Amino acid sequence: MKIVVTIPKGYVFDTFFPPSQIERLEKLGEVIWNEAERQYTRDELKELLQDADICVTGWGCPRIEKDMVRDAKQLKLIAHDAGTVSPYIAPEIYDMGIRVCTGNRMFAESVAESVIAYALASLRKIPKYNADLHGDVLWREDQFHNSGLLEKKVGIISFGMIAQELVKLLRPFRCKILVESDFVTQEKLDEYKMDIRKATMEEIFQTCDIVSIHSTLIPENYHSINRRLLSSMKEGALLVNTARGAIIDEAALAEVLAKGKIRAALDVFEKEPLPMESPLRKLSNVLLIPHMGGPTIDRRMAVTRYVIDDIEHFLKGEKLLGEVDKRYAGFMTDPSKMPDGAKS
Repeated sequence: MKIVVTIPKGYVFDTFFPPSQIERLEKLGEVIWNEAERQYTRDELKELLQDADICVTGWGCPRIEKDMVRDAKQLKLIAHDAGTVSPYIAPEIYDMGIRVCTGNRMFAESVAESVIAYALASLRKIPKYNADLHGDVLWREDQFHNSGLLEKKVGIISFGMIAQELVKLLRPFRCKILVESDFVTQEKLDEYKMDIRKATMEEIFQTCDIVSIHSTLIPENYHSINRRLLSSMKEGALLVNTARGAIIDEAALAEVLAKGKIRAALDVFEKEPLPMESPLRKLSNVLLIPHMGGPTIDRRMAVTRYVIDDIEHFLKGEKLLGEVDKRYAGFMTDPSKMPDGAKS
């Protein structure tokens, strides 16, 4: 059994592969580690895959195309030690009988947690009051206007894995939840045994206290959160985006935010890093996070543990918990299909 790991040795590798998981993977077969301090080139990876049984991929690895594995007769599993696989695995790979699994479930849990953190930080104005006391403000003002998450009306746009995890985390806050999705039924939502129902995009933006974006970035969703929807949000409403930056018309968002009617917490942007000249940087009613919703460093090893679990399941002929088929992969964000400037 030959296992090729594309993730280069270094800081990122160390955060995903603690010694316990290195030892665990090496017990499953001969492991070819990437000892270089860079990603493999396309040709290097193609050569390594010719006699590999399993390939473990990660952020930044070359996209695996059909011609790279045409002669890799033993390759039966690609285990992606990260989230979305679409930028890294061509659709034709699935047609060749090669199975694909991912650590997306672990990513989803961590990103869902970030939505709660960003919402609470924004609602309670934690950055402002922290900055005040680190600066020259003696104490808080007599009248202050922070709020909380308890019993708020929360709108969720799209209902993939992250959104599903978010709903679970919202349970203790007793929120009323509205969901916009073509792919979930009310019957499925009723299984959560919460105050949750389907709604239109328009209703969510017009009535919710908090709107959380979870759409994938596909051409149909590019700038789908437009000026009309943003302008329709209620006074004091909060927009949270941990999905992809280009889902929102960022220029329109900056203009609406500048009017002071709504607030935002953004973990992703149309162009990353966020340009220094971005008008968002000058607005006090937006929380800006440099695309680090998840997984947090302490959860990266959990992603690897989950992926190696699936490798073991594969070798035993058992069900893969993180398997991604061709259809599901087609719904994942693929920056290569987007216009320039929408690659975040």
